[in-house]
Amino acid sequence: MATAPHRILNDGGSLPALGLGTAPMDDAQTERAVTEALRTGYRLVDTGASYGNEGGVGRAVAASDVPRDEVAVMTKLRGRDHGYEETLAAFEESRRRLRLEYVDFYLIHWPLPRLDRYIESWKAMIRLRDDGLVRSIGVSNFTADQLTRLERETGVLPAVNQIEMHPGFPQDKLRALHAERDIATVCYSPLGRGNGLVNDRGVIGVARTHSVTPAQVILRWHVQLGTVPVPRSGNPQRRRDNLDVFGFALTEEEISLVGDGCHQRIGHDPEVHEEF
Repeated sequence: MATAPHRILNDGGSLPALGLGTAPMDDAQTERAVTEALRTGYRLVDTGASYGNEGGVGRAVAASDVPRDEVAVMTKLRGRDHGYEETLAAFEESRRRLRLEYVDFYLIHWPLPRLDRYIESWKAMIRLRDDGLVRSIGVSNFTADQLTRLERETGVLPAVNQIEMHPGFPQDKLRALHAERDIATVCYSPLGRGNGLVNDRGVIGVARTHSVTPAQVILRWHVQLGTVPVPRSGNPQRRRDNLDVFGFALTEEEISLVGDGCHQRIGHDPEVHEEF
């Protein structure tokens, strides 16, 4: 059974080096996927209030033989719940659906700069962490300027920033800031979400060299860059393959070859996206 190593965070906590994404699976699909994934060796599960599947995650974690303190559950605050009191209330709803006494990682899902209430939400998250209800707090889709503002106005940096990242959009500048501030980079859409990366000739060639799949090559690329990918798949064999990326290593040349993409975002732009 494969397991991912852990990385230490800027708040003293730790994070598995690879996790399971659950969007856009519904509750029932999520429960089945997480149940099987925990048996396989996954120890990080990524969900969010806006995904509508926190209940499925909670049921799977509760029924698992894996000790609770070995499973890291990451969920997120949706846009309509920004604000101090709103965040506290939304967290309790997420915690109820997840059936957890505490949540390992609680993130602001989108900054919503036009609403401009993410500082209030961040202060509420600091309280949740200080009260022991959340182990680590973080954000998702935050830009360099927004991260800097969080620290300037509250004195607290996120432990993680979950962002779109893949070989076609490697986020070099933002990752450099993360490294400078010791913020863990968690990556959604790590395989490119249908943009053809797994069919790239260069990636296929590297996969043949190591006798692995193209997806495994891309996930290993993430791991060697020090980021934490959270691939999602409804296929049990692919989930097992996705976790099995710690038994081989890419050369510097191969890392450069895999990362030689078009450098285009395929998801929403956090400067303008509104998620409620």
